[in-house]
Amino acid sequence: MNKLSIALASAASLALVACGDPAEEYPEEDAMAADQMAMDEAATPGTVVEVAQGNPDFSTLVSAVTAAELGATLSGDGPFTVFAPTNAAFEKLPDGTVETLTTENTEQLSSILTYHVVPGNVDAATLTQAITDAGEGGYTIETVGGGTLTANVVDGNVVLTDATGGTATVTSTDVEASNGVIHVIDTVLMPA
Repeated sequence: MNKLSIALASAASLALVACGDPAEEYPEEDAMAADQMAMDEAATPGTVVEVAQGNPDFSTLVSAVTAAELGATLSGDGPFTVFAPTNAAFEKLPDGTVETLTTENTEQLSSILTYHVVPGNVDAATLTQAITDAGEGGYTIETVGGGTLTANVVDGNVVLTDATGGTATVTSTDVEASNGVIHVIDTVLMPA
C-alpha cells in the first residue's frame, strides 16, 4: 500500500509540474531571450534623424533640420539617402549664414537641406556603379528638393557638384539608418 501511495503522489506531482508555467521552469531561457531582444533593439539603428542626433559631428545639421521643421519628414518611412554635412562643413559657410538661415530664412534653409536628400536607399556601391555606368559626364542625382547633383569619382573619392558649381567630397559612406542611409560630406551643397 505504501508503494502505491508513493507512486500516486509522484504521478500527481509530475502532473502538477507539467501544468505549471513554463517560464518558471526555465528562467534561464527567458533571461536569454530578453537579453537577445535587448541586443536586437540596440543593434537596430534609428531613423536618419536619430542617427544624426547620436553623432556630435552632426549637431549643426540636427539644429538646422529642427529649425526647418524637417525632423518629422526625415523620420518618416523613407527610404532616404542623405548626404550629411558635418559641423566643419557648415563652418565653411560665411560667418552668420547658419544663424541667419536657422532664425530668419527657414524657407531657404529647408530648400538647402532637402537638396542633400535623395529618395531611395542608395548605398556607396550602387552610387559608385551608377557613376561608372554614366561615364565621363558623371551621374545625375535628383534630390527631393527638386534639384540635381552630379556625382563623379575624383582621385578615388566620390565628389558631388551642386547647381552653383560647388563641390563636396564624400568622406564616409553607408551609415545605416532604419529608414535609409547617410553619406558624410565635407561641404554644404547649394541649390540654384
